[in-house]
Amino acid sequence: MVNLDHYLKIAEELGIQLKQVDNTVALLDEGATVPFISRYRKEVTGSLDEVQVAGIRDRIQQLRDLEKRKEAVLKSIKEQGKLTDELANKIAAAETMAVLEDIYLPYKPKRRTKGTIAKEKGLEPLAAKLYEQEVGFDVTGFAATFLDAEKEVLTIDDALQGARDILAEWINEDATVRKKVRELFIEEGNFVCRVIPGKEEEAAKYRDYFEWTEPIKTAPSHRVLAMRRGEKELFLMLDTCPDEADALNLIERQVIKGDNPSSNQVKLAVKDSYKRLLKPSMETEVRLYSKKKADEEAIKVFAENLRQLLLAAPLGEKAVIAIDPGFRTGCKMVCLGPQGQFLEYETIFPNEPQRKVSHAASVILQWVKKHQVNAVAIGNGTAGRETEAFVKSIGLPEGVIVVMVNESGASIYSASEAAREEFPDFDLTVRGAVSIGRRLMDPLAELVKIDPKSIGVGQYQHDVDQTALKNSLDDTVMSCVNGVGVEVNTASKQLLTYVSGLGPALAQNIVQYRNEKGPFKSREEIKQVPRLGEKAYEQAAGFLRIRNGVNPLDSSAVHPERYELVNQMAKDLGCQVEQLLQDRSLGERISLQKYVSEEVGLPTLKDILEELSKHGRDPRETFELFAFQEGVNSMADLKVGMKLPGIVTNITKFGAFVDIGVHQDGLVHLSHLADRFINDPTDVVSVNQKVEVTVMEVDLSRKRIGLSMKSDPFAEKAVARKGTGRSSSTDRQREREPEGDLAAKLALLKGKFR
Repeated sequence: MVNLDHYLKIAEELGIQLKQVDNTVALLDEGATVPFISRYRKEVTGSLDEVQVAGIRDRIQQLRDLEKRKEAVLKSIKEQGKLTDELANKIAAAETMAVLEDIYLPYKPKRRTKGTIAKEKGLEPLAAKLYEQEVGFDVTGFAATFLDAEKEVLTIDDALQGARDILAEWINEDATVRKKVRELFIEEGNFVCRVIPGKEEEAAKYRDYFEWTEPIKTAPSHRVLAMRRGEKELFLMLDTCPDEADALNLIERQVIKGDNPSSNQVKLAVKDSYKRLLKPSMETEVRLYSKKKADEEAIKVFAENLRQLLLAAPLGEKAVIAIDPGFRTGCKMVCLGPQGQFLEYETIFPNEPQRKVSHAASVILQWVKKHQVNAVAIGNGTAGRETEAFVKSIGLPEGVIVVMVNESGASIYSASEAAREEFPDFDLTVRGAVSIGRRLMDPLAELVKIDPKSIGVGQYQHDVDQTALKNSLDDTVMSCVNGVGVEVNTASKQLLTYVSGLGPALAQNIVQYRNEKGPFKSREEIKQVPRLGEKAYEQAAGFLRIRNGVNPLDSSAVHPERYELVNQMAKDLGCQVEQLLQDRSLGERISLQKYVSEEVGLPTLKDILEELSKHGRDPRETFELFAFQEGVNSMADLKVGMKLPGIVTNITKFGAFVDIGVHQDGLVHLSHLADRFINDPTDVVSVNQKVEVTVMEVDLSRKRIGLSMKSDPFAEKAVARKGTGRSSSTDRQREREPEGDLAAKLALLKGKFR
């Protein structure tokens, strides 16, 4: 059912028109995907992009969840016989789940509490009279009337204590009080972190948080998650609270009406309510709030890093030798054809201790000639640089390039069900070599086979909300896959899974149909795939490509529903569609206004014209060869002041990690990313970017490398860092955590670089 208030709220929040929200929600409710809506329904949405469409999708779901909760709350209160028009209006007006729960709290079924016990003793009238705080009211005398031995109200103090227990709960359940205390916690509260006594040595990695205070409002994501992790590991104690006096004063301003004996009783109840009920409740809420905020920031960083990694420039359809390097166990080497198909496998031993150099060189050169190899891909793990130096020394034919490939996650893929299904007869190392080679040829197609959390570009990925993380990463992968397009006749099941409208089951059906019937000859033939109906076809067709198919438009991003329109354009120009695709000058003669109709507007027509002009072109950047500094293969080769080429492998809120070819990434701290002050590392770097860095610090014992991208990194006058707190070593140690020894995987800065 359409809820106009929801649509108005979303339109206001996103700064778009009500009609855009209405139309987009209608498409989403019909089962349309974000990529499809943003690409092929621009006239309907007013050209909303993927971010805006996803924003509408997520917000409408939040509001609908809130509406469902309101219905449950109304039903519960009505069943209690306590629902009034005023209360119903308050519930209807609640804009957040927190506000709604505050309203519901007094009516929420409770376990037996101090307040309910006091009510059972008949002390509620005393509490109500005290709360009025009348001048001249005889507190002691009225309290004496409630003495009752059977109800265990033996003294006046017993009566007043019970009344205060009731008052404390009333104060705790007051929606206005809770709202103001919540705001105080968020706006004025602090994280107060301390080490658990006796665990100083064991908790050394968290030493920067042993005595740490920081405003909740400004604490960055990575520090919040670090403190919470230290607490979870039982090394740290973490409190989240404002100054107690400020909190008590705020509550008293809401409930204290005078200065008399009754008011004094209410003040005592305020103190009890805050310490026993409100403070723990608000601490829980604020911890959840700060965690959610930190999660959102961390997930945003992760998603953007993943996007940049997935959209890395592909080498393309070239024959490749891929090597998973090693010392004692040798280098696992495979040869892959232009479409990534497995051709040959062998283990060579060019490194210590065997040093079978002649045999290794002979095999590589033989394969290069036999399979017309264009590139040699070498994993950047153990023995990677040594193997690279060897391959470059054997006299490869001109034009054969040698490329170091980031192998993060290759071991995860090699042990996966997908790898076992594809290569059931090969061991993990062979599958890993295949993954390295394919990652060079087409990073997107290969990386979708790996759980994004294992690729090594995250920030506290194991600490954030796993459902929110998965949803965000799925959105990112789907956006990248559909933005590039998928060749349906060569795509893996994993890649097809992310195509708009498909999913795992239909992806499997497509692969099975392809295996049984042979390559698809047209997009129209895709409709023959079992269980792939009209709706799925509509959502997927524009993102699926068929090279050399019956219809030349099948290899483009033009949706089949617009083929007739393109045919008309070609007819009006007196040419064939093939000519229109090959001759860009023909497209320039098309007057788009001529083809505007009720169904097709200028946004779609412009997309079609753009697609015709770049038919078949990969939207990703062109592949550029990169090489590390020769002779710098390990940390022992590094010297302070060296300038080296590197590749950005991960970006966090406090800086960027850079691979300089020594099996240990270095850290360029936020303060050393640029000569000018920056708040966000993504303002100056991106994942896979080639950069030049200066070595600032080398700590061999702890495997830490400090780097700088400043033009004069050793200048005494450093750019002043803004914000609160400092970047702790714990942040830097724990920010990125691929499997294995963390110390061996992170580069840290300390001292003057903090």
